Amino acid sequence: MAHAFGSMKSILIVDDEVDIANSIQYVLKQEGFSTLLAHDGLKAMELYENQRPDLVILDLMMPGIDGYEVCRRVRSTDKKTPILMLTARTSEVDTVVGLELGANDYIAKPVRLRELVARVKAHLRDPAPLDAKSANRLIRYGNLIIDLDSRTVKVGEEVIDLTYKEFELLATMARHPNRVFTRDQLFSQVWGSNFLGESRTVDVHIRYLREKLEDDPSHPKHILTVRGVGYRLVWE
Repeated sequence: MAHAFGSMKSILIVDDEVDIANSIQYVLKQEGFSTLLAHDGLKAMELYENQRPDLVILDLMMPGIDGYEVCRRVRSTDKKTPILMLTARTSEVDTVVGLELGANDYIAKPVRLRELVARVKAHLRDPAPLDAKSANRLIRYGNLIIDLDSRTVKVGEEVIDLTYKEFELLATMARHPNRVFTRDQLFSQVWGSNFLGESRTVDVHIRYLREKLEDDPSHPKHILTVRGVGYRLVWE
């Protein structure tokens, strides 16, 4: 079946519940995706390292190496491949821990397959092409340079490697320096109002940005917390 993603995208499905994994595999194949299947963490890492899938669907609770550990290992070398976590545990603590390890999204069990497919497509969707009028759009503040077309960020001469969402978050704030954004505003702007998640996701990604952009992430000078409200970007 044809789909809108150009070359066929491969998806690694990791779940020790065989029936669930098979159902996910079936529906994704129907949508035109290539799939890889693992029922434990060790097999998942083997497939990931050998095949380098475009996206990982990862169950949290597995015997042996669990989803948290698989996520941590993937993120130790790969910051960009989307990871969608499946979990029957949807407490805020579990969600935040997963996001801190670098997961992009959470899907609660029992999995609604249509919702899963929509999330997969959203994370694999390429940004819309820019027209000629928008070429060479740069945001400059002091030694911070954000190129909205090439999606690159520089501090001085150093190129800062950001994920897709980190870039969107930084660009959103940089378009309005010194403006205070609430978490909900940033969440809606970057993840979209239809995205099923929570604004705590913003806090996690802000921390990632600080680790990459601040000299001392624990005492930030650029990405500032406005207590009880949200965040603002200051760059002299």
